[in-house]
Amino acid sequence: MSGALESLRAAAERIVLDPKYHDLLTVVKGARNGAVYGTKVRFPHALVMIMLFRSGTLREKAWLIFRATRTHARNLAKFAAIYKATCLLLKHFGPTPGKEGPYDSFIAGLLGGYVVFGRRSKRSGRISSVNQQIVIYVFARVVLALARLAVKPGAGLPLVSDPARSAAISRYAWPLFASLSWAAVMHLFKWHAAELQPSLRSSMTYIYANADSWDGLRTLVWHNK
Repeated sequence: MSGALESLRAAAERIVLDPKYHDLLTVVKGARNGAVYGTKVRFPHALVMIMLFRSGTLREKAWLIFRATRTHARNLAKFAAIYKATCLLLKHFGPTPGKEGPYDSFIAGLLGGYVVFGRRSKRSGRISSVNQQIVIYVFARVVLALARLAVKPGAGLPLVSDPARSAAISRYAWPLFASLSWAAVMHLFKWHAAELQPSLRSSMTYIYANADSWDGLRTLVWHNK
């Protein structure tokens, strides 16, 4: 029995190390990495946020944690598989077979973003909060990267990428951005809280709104209610 298992393992090793299967196996490895990363990122976040800010029994909270973790891991795995598979197809069947095109990653990301993160749930007709958080996270990083690229000397936009202007913008842009971001979110929380993402709204309610009332030392220091 052990000999058969060893032979099977050796055959699998030969396949995964064979260069002709490399491109195809990148799809498998990408899906695996997406699932693992999604689990590592979402589980501790969901554990803290749901235990602190959600009501319900321990069993109900455990189910919410599991569901959020599963959604995050599954969607990152699906996106990675679609992205890798699309890049592979474009590489072999695109305008220059065997060579990656300059826009292959954009096209693959566009397809994966729509299929995994862009569509509404068939059951509820809504975009899941997990998907909203992932997309908003990505969008924020894209905006920051594009802002840095815009003022990068020799590669950015005219005028603002001039070395002197680029240095000045780089020095003062972040304080302005941080100040306006917090000003905007506090204003929205005060007057239009329902429009904020639910987990952000919950945490802000806990920190700011619940600080306005207490009925004794216990609810001032230890518990909100």
